[in-house]
Amino acid sequence: MRELLLTAGQLLGVGFDGLTVPPSLAKRITAGRVGTVILFSRNVKSPGQVATLCGDLMAAAPPDLPLLIAVDQEGGRVRRLREPWADWPAARVLGETDDPERITRVGHAMGRELASCGIHLNLAPVLDVHTNPDNPVIGDRAFATSPDAAIRRAAAFVKGLRSAGVAACGKHFPGHGDTIKDSHKDLPVVHHGTERLDRVELAPFAALAPDLPAMMTAHVIYEAWDPDQPATLSKTVIQGVLRRRLGFEGLILSDDMEMSAVADLAEPEDLAERCLLAGVDLISNCHDTARQERMIGALVRRAERDSAFAERLRESAARVATFKRLHCAGSDRPDPEAAEKLARDESHHMLAAELRA
Repeated sequence: MRELLLTAGQLLGVGFDGLTVPPSLAKRITAGRVGTVILFSRNVKSPGQVATLCGDLMAAAPPDLPLLIAVDQEGGRVRRLREPWADWPAARVLGETDDPERITRVGHAMGRELASCGIHLNLAPVLDVHTNPDNPVIGDRAFATSPDAAIRRAAAFVKGLRSAGVAACGKHFPGHGDTIKDSHKDLPVVHHGTERLDRVELAPFAALAPDLPAMMTAHVIYEAWDPDQPATLSKTVIQGVLRRRLGFEGLILSDDMEMSAVADLAEPEDLAERCLLAGVDLISNCHDTARQERMIGALVRRAERDSAFAERLRESAARVATFKRLHCAGSDRPDPEAAEKLARDESHHMLAAELRA
């Protein structure tokens, strides 16, 4: 029971309220019931405060189960670290420069900012190809309106993050660019056939699969591949397309399971099981602690009575552990003063200003 609880806990990514570590969260991290923390704007006040927060989060984790800390820092409107950090523009603005060297510089500078605070994983870049001007959620978050340009620009951004010691995560697999619904509120459906999906939506993910350590799934139905399940819950899409066809060996994260596109489909227990069976390694539930505990309980109970499910649980836990060895192990406690200084780095602010000009 304890072994299964620790294993299931490493598959859970959570968010929380506040600028300091809640005692209840610290206790869950110490017990191995949480393996990843995702920061949001509600956790951010200043560079020194974020560095202290991340240090306290990491200190709560047992030595053999280091904590992974992630954030959405795309630039533009999806940017959790704001002033006094550099005002990084959206991916579309970077893409319009069509200058891979400059995009790499931005990725490197952004990575330095994150690393100085103790953040290991940036939930970026967006690999969606923005082909639908009526898309309510992607828009300027995408690098381009064509797959070739998106590939070239996203690869440069990933290179920059990596050079600063921060892992990148491509999203939203297998492509959220041609939808007319926001998956935070509704369940979008992509009606294209397989030829179009392969040529446009899938192309950036296929091209970057060898270089990305992590990818995030989309809460979107792709009728040609699976007309019944959104990608996050689809074995056909995750294991069939991402793992087998694209040969992706890295970490697969779900988008937030509290988004209405999936939350409205089933209870948290059922969603957690379906996620894991589909091939997701890290299940994100970013707000509701009760939902988080219901999910981990469901995974443990199913594993206790189903040996094949228990093996699937251990497979993902091993992948999470490998990711942490590569990107988290040996992380020093971040220095709040150094984080404050780096956030005000003149070269970063000048680069951001040049891009906005």
